[in-house]
This record gives sequence, C-alpha cells and structure tokens, in this order.
Amino acid sequence: MKVFGFAGWSGSGKTTLIERVIPEITARGLRVSVIKHAHHGFDVDKPGKDSWRHREAGAGEILLVSDERWVLMHKMRGAPEPDLSAQLEILSPCDLVLVEGFKDVPIPKIEIHRPAHGKALLYPDNPAIVAIATDADLSAPLPCLNLNDPATVAAFILTHQGLS
Repeated sequence: MKVFGFAGWSGSGKTTLIERVIPEITARGLRVSVIKHAHHGFDVDKPGKDSWRHREAGAGEILLVSDERWVLMHKMRGAPEPDLSAQLEILSPCDLVLVEGFKDVPIPKIEIHRPAHGKALLYPDNPAIVAIATDADLSAPLPCLNLNDPATVAAFILTHQGLS
C-alpha cells in the first residue's frame, strides 16, 4: 500500500481537503483508506448500548458487524498508542492510505497552510513535506498547490506515489 500524509495546524483544512481528494482518487478506480490521528480521547460507542456494556465489562476488543459495515473497537487499557506502521498492518489492503496528522512520521506529505491563520510554515523543519496546499500566493522551494483545487492535489499525490 502506498502511504501519503497531510500535515498542518489545527483548523487549516486537512480534513476538508482529504474529504475532497478522496472522490478524485476513487473515481480513477483506486481503493483509498484513511488513518486520522486524534489528539484527544474519542468514543464511537454510545453509553448503554450493547457494545458499550461489553467494553465496560472488560472486553479488550468488540467487533460490531452489520450488512452495511463493521467496526473493531480495541480498548487500550493503558497500553501505548500503536505507531503508524502498526496501524497500517491493521488496515485491509488498498491502493493508497491517506494519513491525517502524524506530522513527525517520515512519510511524504502535503502541508496545508493558510497564511491568514498566522501560523508558521511547517516545511522548513519537516523534510517529509513534499508540497504545500495553500489558499494564497506563496514563495517556497516546494510545489505550491491550490488548496481549493482537489483534482490538482489528487493528481500530485498520485504522480508522487507512482499511481497515475
């Protein structure tokens, strides 16, 4: 599986760009998966539901299955967060995994940058950044892509990953 990341400050538009890039890539017949790093605790379960009750009773994993989807919930119970390579091993095979977050993991990535947010660019300190998607004119030694043109961003990723 090819792996490509998106990095940027909170609120820069990483999720929105990924959401707009996925259909551009899947329209070409490629299978795409996403790994998103959450900095805060999160819960996809609902208190009182059967799966929540199983987890609260001490189950380490709960696999919910229906005719539309399945989800595996794994309770960490004090274990360290798995690194990106361990997470990639869990995924079903696909053509491309898009990764949101994991700024410091050395995978090729696009930096999402909005100068209006007043945050510094990440690329000078992060050699894994291979391009910048921005909503402004920017002078940088890397390719600068229009943040509002997901087709161009998708094409860049596919070319970079040898999938075009």
